[in-house]
Amino acid sequence: MLEIKSISFAYKEPVFENISFSVDRGEIIGIVGNSGAGKTTLLKSIAGLLDVKSGEIIFENELVRGPAYNLVPGHEEIKLVNQDFGLDLYHTVKENIREKILHLPRKERDEMVEELLDLIELDHLSDQKAILLSGGEQQRLALARALAGEPKVLLLDEPFVHLDGRLRMKISSYLLELKKVREMSLILVSHDGSEILSLADRIIHFSAGKVNRIGSPMEFYYDLTSVEEAELFGIVNAVQINGKEILFRPTEFELSVTSDENSITVKFLGSQFAGPYIINYFETKKKEKIVLFHNESLHEEKEIIIKKRNTTSLLG
Repeated sequence: MLEIKSISFAYKEPVFENISFSVDRGEIIGIVGNSGAGKTTLLKSIAGLLDVKSGEIIFENELVRGPAYNLVPGHEEIKLVNQDFGLDLYHTVKENIREKILHLPRKERDEMVEELLDLIELDHLSDQKAILLSGGEQQRLALARALAGEPKVLLLDEPFVHLDGRLRMKISSYLLELKKVREMSLILVSHDGSEILSLADRIIHFSAGKVNRIGSPMEFYYDLTSVEEAELFGIVNAVQINGKEILFRPTEFELSVTSDENSITVKFLGSQFAGPYIINYFETKKKEKIVLFHNESLHEEKEIIIKKRNTTSLLG
């Protein structure tokens, strides 16, 4: 459906180089990387808002061209919601959504506006001008405007940065439903990989303008290749055993009765209640700090065994 073929972009210096991946119909791709990695520029290029230096972006077998070729930049079937929001600031919340669906009959138009206002929880501000909204409210309105147009591909730049946990879950569920019902494809960009683990079908780790790795959420969470990458998706422990660095998540352990090659002696430092689990803090003999999740405080434990998860069996 959407093919990114060896694209590169530069201002004075290269922003990203030789990027290639594809997106199937109804697929959700997560692009994760630290700030400044070039993720936002990549999204603008895919949306046809910037001209790439080299390579091609193909959507449904047609070339996506940038502003050098189009009087009005952007592709009508690929919509981007970024940190600029692109709202009509002196129009009301309701008007901002309605103007995107003026082609619909009045009844359908009104129903969609009400549905989207309820989704983003701005129905109580429907007659408020957009300029008077908070940053988080403006972001939600920008998302509603993009959804109203029913694009085939939706590009979201840090979509959850201003949302609380409850609203994040609500909008995530809605996006999953769009994927299923409309077969809409989504590309989500975030510096916090944990936000998109439950949404993405595949994840791309983006660093210094290059694709470092493409894999499933399970693979990124459990098949760890570096501390830098692993930390993008949550807490990771790093210890040295027999001269080799071992990376593991806070749940990848067993309480030890007898020693084996993956067992380590630990000193308890403290614990914290975190709702569904207790966060336990330890230190190894080499002064390495370790975090373990358990259903109780592990203050009496002296030794643990690292037990890596098998992502193949976890995926069934």
